[in-house]
Amino acid sequence: MTNFLQWLSTLPTLAQIPIIIGVFCAVVILLLFLIELAPRRGRRFTIIRAVACVLFPLLMLAILDSYTWAIVAAGFLGLLLFWLDYRSRHGAGYVFALVGFLSPALLLLAAGLVIPTIQTTVQSFMNSRGTEFVGLENFIWIFTQPAGIRTVLNTVLWVLIAPAVSTIAGMAYAVFIDKSRGEKFFKILVFMPMAISFVGASIIWRFVYTARPADSEQIGLLNQVIVWAGGEPVQFLQESPWNTVALIAVLIWVQTGFAMVILSAAIKAVPLEQLEAAELDGANGWQRFANVTLPGIRSSLVVVLTTISIASLKVFDIVRTMTAGANDTSVIANEMYTQFRNFEAGRSAAFAVILFLMVMPIVIYNARQIKMQREMR
Repeated sequence: MTNFLQWLSTLPTLAQIPIIIGVFCAVVILLLFLIELAPRRGRRFTIIRAVACVLFPLLMLAILDSYTWAIVAAGFLGLLLFWLDYRSRHGAGYVFALVGFLSPALLLLAAGLVIPTIQTTVQSFMNSRGTEFVGLENFIWIFTQPAGIRTVLNTVLWVLIAPAVSTIAGMAYAVFIDKSRGEKFFKILVFMPMAISFVGASIIWRFVYTARPADSEQIGLLNQVIVWAGGEPVQFLQESPWNTVALIAVLIWVQTGFAMVILSAAIKAVPLEQLEAAELDGANGWQRFANVTLPGIRSSLVVVLTTISIASLKVFDIVRTMTAGANDTSVIANEMYTQFRNFEAGRSAAFAVILFLMVMPIVIYNARQIKMQREMR
């Protein structure tokens, strides 16, 4: 394997790309071939499976240069193929196909989510160097320091304001422009911020909030309007707690387009017959919306609220770009990064665990709602 990589590095860049793609395709084709082969009966297919059990350990030996791993790979593959071949007699290879296709995703899920979650949880009970168990000391530090309490409260404030305002604004916009002339154009205008990254949106709004001395020319849009109205420039990003609200406005600006698109599609899916029946019964516009449209889009509302809530909990880019957490604007994700940069790995992990615990109820609620919808169908 090392020799192959060394040989590959000597080739031009344009030549390396097709070789890597070719090797990847060959591996995928081989896996698909074995998956297709699993439920087939006969001596020929048995021999092919036996050859695969030999070639796979040899390949592991060539890649890892370890007899131990080669033996483990041979035993694992042999038992796996034997068990799956036995099960395939009753399910036409379903088990083999299921395991074959889900195994890469499960391995990536374990490597990218499950294992890091366990490691982070363990690290949250260790000291800054990860060499000594300190129990709940890191969590106690967070909830006894004014800065730590402010960070948690700011995060809660984000979750309370951003999802509600974004959803209400998106729903109102979707209702008012529904079936209107120029509907597509109006939707594009609101959805455009979704095409901008959080960092890009933060830079834009940082210029909007910029304040200069009263005797200088203002470059910030809001302060220029205030000066035109006869007022004094305002330091939007320095005055607490309004600076946090100013940051939340950026997320609302970005997420309103998302809420509008989802809810607009849900509103169009509400049966027209129900609205007409409500109108014939004498219901006014608000009553038709509250009693017909709103129950019809409930599932979409749940999706929008939970999605924006999770985005609010893990917000990092906006705070880091605009204030870096200064002037009491830090949130959990930003403080987690700050503590890690200060070589406080234990405190950083504790913030990560708190964030995880705050996200879990929303995820569980969303999963239960989806399960209930499936049962109703």
